[in-house]
Amino acid sequence: MPRRVLAPLARPVLAFAGLIGLGLAVPALAQVLDLALPFFGLILLGFCCGRIFEAPEQGLQWMHLFVVYVALPALFFNLIAVTPLDELANVKFVAITTLATMIAYFTSFGLGLFASKGHVGEATIQGVGGAYSNVGYMGPGLTLAALGTQSAAPTALIFVCDSIFFFTIVPLLMGVAGAQKTRLRDTAFLVVKRIVTHPFNIATALGIAAGYAHWQPPVAIGKILTLLQNASAPVALFAMGVTVALRPLKRVSGEMPALIAIKLVAHPLLVWALLSAAGDFGRIWTFTAVLMASLPPALNVFVMASQYQVYVERASGLILIGTICSVVTVTGLLFVIAFGTVPYNLFVIF
Repeated sequence: MPRRVLAPLARPVLAFAGLIGLGLAVPALAQVLDLALPFFGLILLGFCCGRIFEAPEQGLQWMHLFVVYVALPALFFNLIAVTPLDELANVKFVAITTLATMIAYFTSFGLGLFASKGHVGEATIQGVGGAYSNVGYMGPGLTLAALGTQSAAPTALIFVCDSIFFFTIVPLLMGVAGAQKTRLRDTAFLVVKRIVTHPFNIATALGIAAGYAHWQPPVAIGKILTLLQNASAPVALFAMGVTVALRPLKRVSGEMPALIAIKLVAHPLLVWALLSAAGDFGRIWTFTAVLMASLPPALNVFVMASQYQVYVERASGLILIGTICSVVTVTGLLFVIAFGTVPYNLFVIF
């Protein structure tokens, strides 16, 4: 195999192998690694395939279409349809988690303004990189595996509200930056359209309606939805790995380590602290929110950068490095969750 193919594979493969060895050497970690490594292993598998095989990138479009428009909506619908409606009306939880995302975003945005010497367009994408977790591809599968089906409601709420925030703030700031030559009315229409027509949001709304009406799909339809739900995480993670592999890292910009630190460390700690200070949301809801905030930058960072032709190459590098670093940070958080080494409420007095 050519060296140019092997070289980019070395670090992620060695990191993955090191974690496996750590699990074998420390039996207490085996349970956590059994949970975390399959997820990162699927990403690594997709990454390796993307590096080794010379398949055209256009084929990925069908895989992303399957994940975004078919498989993950089936997952959201199935989970929300059986969730009590009073859990979905937790306004306080939504306000706090969205506030934490907004703080992470504007902190990253400010850092981006400083790093880019006032370039609002670049800072807008840098803000997304420092605050937009991979809540679509990685979130549902990981939270459900770690915390069970009771995490479905907070997972869906966080996804919907994060989507609304980012689909709103990015077009508005790009309009300010001059990257989007449209009238305010047209921008507002675009924002509403993206929010209302997003497949995950539609599936969530249909799930709420089905739960309210106590409607259950016919057996055949139910089986199809279950098959799609089960396929969602493997396909999404594999596609994510391939997507990252096809956009090689060309350079590490000076602000990138700080953005990754905000995304992987500061954002989840902020969510944890705010929820702890605001009251008792329970172990499942608190750790679901923290876990969702701890995920690496979403692929939408690259999508938005490409849409506006700003910060494109560095956005792909941010996703790649952030995903590799999250192998350690997310696994560490799962250890805390699994073994209860820290209370879910940080301000509990013993």
